[in-house]
Amino acid sequence: MPMKKIHIQIVSLLCLLLLGACAKDAAPVKELQPKAEQPQKQKDDFEVAVEKKNAELETAPMELTTYGEEVGAALLEPTQTNFAVNEFVTVEGTVEQQEQLQEQYVWIKIKYDGEALSDDAFEYYAPIQDGKFKQDVRLFNGEGEYQVTVMLPSKDRKNYYYDLAKFTVFNVNPAIQRDITYTPFAQDAGLTLQAPDSGFVKENEVFTLKGKISSIKGPNEQVMLELKKDGETWKHVISVKNGEFSHDVPLFYGKGVHQLKIYIPDEEKDNYFQEGTILYIDNESDLVTEPIKYMTTYEERGVTLAYPTFGGEETNLTYRVKGSIDKDAPFAKETTHLYISTKKGDDEALAVIPVVDYKFDDEFYLRFGPGSYEVTVSVPEIKEKNSSKFYYHYVAQFTVKSTGTEDQRDLLPSRGVQSDAPEIIAIAEELITDGMSDREKAKAIYEFTANSIAYDVEKQKNSEFQWDDSALKVLNLEKGICQDYTYLALALLRASGMEARYVGGTAGAGFNWSRHAWVEAKVDGEWLTMDPTWGAGYVKDGEFVAHYTEDFFEPDEEAFKTHSRSGVEY
Repeated sequence: MPMKKIHIQIVSLLCLLLLGACAKDAAPVKELQPKAEQPQKQKDDFEVAVEKKNAELETAPMELTTYGEEVGAALLEPTQTNFAVNEFVTVEGTVEQQEQLQEQYVWIKIKYDGEALSDDAFEYYAPIQDGKFKQDVRLFNGEGEYQVTVMLPSKDRKNYYYDLAKFTVFNVNPAIQRDITYTPFAQDAGLTLQAPDSGFVKENEVFTLKGKISSIKGPNEQVMLELKKDGETWKHVISVKNGEFSHDVPLFYGKGVHQLKIYIPDEEKDNYFQEGTILYIDNESDLVTEPIKYMTTYEERGVTLAYPTFGGEETNLTYRVKGSIDKDAPFAKETTHLYISTKKGDDEALAVIPVVDYKFDDEFYLRFGPGSYEVTVSVPEIKEKNSSKFYYHYVAQFTVKSTGTEDQRDLLPSRGVQSDAPEIIAIAEELITDGMSDREKAKAIYEFTANSIAYDVEKQKNSEFQWDDSALKVLNLEKGICQDYTYLALALLRASGMEARYVGGTAGAGFNWSRHAWVEAKVDGEWLTMDPTWGAGYVKDGEFVAHYTEDFFEPDEEAFKTHSRSGVEY
């Protein structure tokens, strides 16, 4: 018994046909009556073309495979092979032994014989109901010849199909339009798209996707998107809330057709998606951008990055991120800030931006001069215990190109160093007088910092570090630890126009040592070391004793042998 055996994955493409032609510039009939005759004339022209083409073709009766006889199948339409139509061909039939089939869909494959505007193949899955099936098949690439194969499910194995019939059909209509079709899995899950209304659309740079999945009732379900063009691929997971989803999809890869696959969750398998449908978007813009990489934590923590929507943008010195946190997401209330890491070569800086009322909108510096930066957006790890380190989870990553001409790493404000704040500038102006040398400026700032801040023994003991520790905060509290002394001194130095940097390392002797931070300021072209924390006093019997000393302003090697430098932090 000759038959063709075909194995497909559950993610094969299927259909839900969108019937009817699109009307253009709809208006009241009485106003357009003189023009209403044109569509009818055009239709008549197509019918004439169909008759003419059929007269040229050698048709033959449709022949069914022996598998069709085995399951009692009949094909009511079409009845012949090698014929012409106007845009649509109807595939209709019956299956007497439907209850014996492993699947309840007829698989219809259409292949265009020629160069297609998008893909040269298309598929429908027509449901079999009460032993009957019917599908109006749109010949998706306009005028030309198509090969159509109709297949029935196996009686013995799931996801196996056998040929029922094959025929050739010629479309006389040049209109190019693809239906939106859905896989069996998508049909069973109730996937429908509200936007777009066609499987092939023209867009400019960004494409809006909207849909529903009726089988999903609760929050925090997900849909996965896969965008492809010319060997490039981008994947992204978006949320489905109460059965609905929406996303603006950037068309990263420039002018031409992008393929977008929509995958829906398989509720029987954790973290597994099944193919739902395929769309084709013809991007009319020449702009080529870089995709944003989203991590799983992006959806898990309810982050929405409204800007940027793609990477590779050019900017001068600063860049902005804008978005929101889903208030129903885990730890949404506790997510009071985001971390922004900017990396250029071996140089890396960490900035912090606040989240207020579940929204964020702020700028950060590209401090290492011109070039390409890798930017990583992260959410803080929410912990019950205090820690001397900040832990965070990546949510998104993209690139930014800085056109700034200068490397201002040691002059710009940075995390904890608000050198542009009015309060900081006012103090710097009081401390610095005309005619001061750089060394005298640095000495005045060292002395002010050491004498103004008390060492916070409890903060150090209990690791009471906070994300908003800063120069302004320590000014207000008038107490802090080494990082806070360093933040204040750096802010005052940079506000005075002096380059200064945060140095991390350790300090102490023997077994009595710990992580430490101090300052390096550029004085007369050389880096001068100063440690205002150790210059402020010392701790005795668990209490801070204020005792100002100049020993740690430009200390000699002997005085600074207790310190071990690990590197500069930004």
